[in-house]
Amino acid sequence: MKSLKLYLAGLSCLMLVYLIAQYNRPKPVNWNDTLDINDKIPFGTYILYNRINDIFPGAKISTFREPVYNVINDHGIKHGSYIIICNSVKFNEYDYAKLKSYIKAGNDVFIAASYFGDELRKNLGVETQVEFGSKNQVTIKFNNTYLDTTKLYKGEKGIGDGYFRRIDTSKFIALGSNTGHHTNFLKYTIGKGNLYLNANPLMFTNFSMLSDNNAEYASKALSVLKNDSNLIWDQYYTLGRSDDESSMRVFLRSPVLRWAFYISFFGLMTFIVYEAKRRQRIIPVIEPLPNSTVDFVSVVGQVYYEKRDNANIARKKATYLLEYLRDNYRLKTNNLDDEFISTLSQKTGTSMEFITDLINTINFIDTRENISDIELIRFNKLIEKFYSQNRYNGK
Repeated sequence: MKSLKLYLAGLSCLMLVYLIAQYNRPKPVNWNDTLDINDKIPFGTYILYNRINDIFPGAKISTFREPVYNVINDHGIKHGSYIIICNSVKFNEYDYAKLKSYIKAGNDVFIAASYFGDELRKNLGVETQVEFGSKNQVTIKFNNTYLDTTKLYKGEKGIGDGYFRRIDTSKFIALGSNTGHHTNFLKYTIGKGNLYLNANPLMFTNFSMLSDNNAEYASKALSVLKNDSNLIWDQYYTLGRSDDESSMRVFLRSPVLRWAFYISFFGLMTFIVYEAKRRQRIIPVIEPLPNSTVDFVSVVGQVYYEKRDNANIARKKATYLLEYLRDNYRLKTNNLDDEFISTLSQKTGTSMEFITDLINTINFIDTRENISDIELIRFNKLIEKFYSQNRYNGK
């Protein structure tokens, strides 16, 4: 009993030392790109949101965490400039139709995002890409004569390197570009209003607002909107609906409540350890279940070997390879053409000759009903060579 008390006393001292150390250690910088108006971390939008009246004096700001359709339709909003700053905006067909009608009525909409979703891509041909091979800083500027085209704005790596890969010049007016002469700021007139698209949402974050003269960039970029007395600020495409947050997430957001939870949790664990020492009976040893993975793989391999359907095996291996490319390199595998080969070679750093041979083999297999053993073995060697040269760290 005496040894148990010493054990608990030592454990309590260690826990106390740990809690004191955790409380007094420097708080690490949170570099998550939340783009939340309540976050004062580098990639939040607290500064811009709270200083927006410097750009639109006297404007009323309404914040919503609902889809575009619900905001405009359910709240009866007829007039106002709509601002969306997020990582990814994914409209459905109803959101886009409602937004289009809203703009036609004479309103302006400003969207800054890294990805604009399938609906805008399908209707407006908007696709974004990152400036690969850029240095630590990417310089961007405005192109439109109504803005200062001589002023250059510098963004750290990952902040200003987004641009629109493909745009329809008959629809859009380019308002900004980067050092690679790629357009990153667009204007699209719909009826009496305008849709503004910016490919660099991080240029509007706290970090960017406090770096060099980037606050001026955000101010000028938003100044293209009509100087309305009503601003609609979206938080849905940044955080989702407000009812999506669990009670525990809200509870742990407060430092005081978070520490209360930790102390209660560790206190409960100490009590459980103490009680377990006093009352726990001997637990019988239970043998773990055997690992039958190897047997399963052997059976499946035997089935394929006896069936001798080389074409089926080759197509499955090709399917798994294409899925790997989509998941890890964000590539579209609908068209395995020369452009796809060039893009894959650049992203993986693999020679053009090898990638060409691999993709041509996949296209060849897709057109054949029968595949010989030699062709299947050669294809398998190509895939294994590709995996061995291009495995991601930790994969």
